[in-house]
Amino acid sequence: MFAFMTITKALSDENRVRTLLALDGRELCVCQITELLALAPSTVSKHIQILANARLVKSRQDGRWRYYRLAADEAPDTVREAIDWTLRSLLKTPEIRKDAERLKEILKLDPEVLCRAQTRG
Repeated sequence: MFAFMTITKALSDENRVRTLLALDGRELCVCQITELLALAPSTVSKHIQILANARLVKSRQDGRWRYYRLAADEAPDTVREAIDWTLRSLLKTPEIRKDAERLKEILKLDPEVLCRAQTRG
């Protein structure tokens, strides 16, 4: 029951759901997610921590950057099913399509320049 409740709580916030959908098929660094959501880096980090605690996302460190991706085959069935359900339910909504278009532009930016700009701002 605890895992289920952790997952449902993680999915109860629009920004966390947007993050989850943005990670579909790709890895993103925190700066890219921050740019997409237009939130403070500390707020984005908190959202990602909640998603990670629910085991919905995984991370890896690469130099100064931490990259996030959706949990894969090693995730428990409950997690994989929650991700699949979220993707099926929302991937084609206008809000998520708008995020996908915005993300295309963000991915054209050099992550180092993007991260440097966010730490100064």
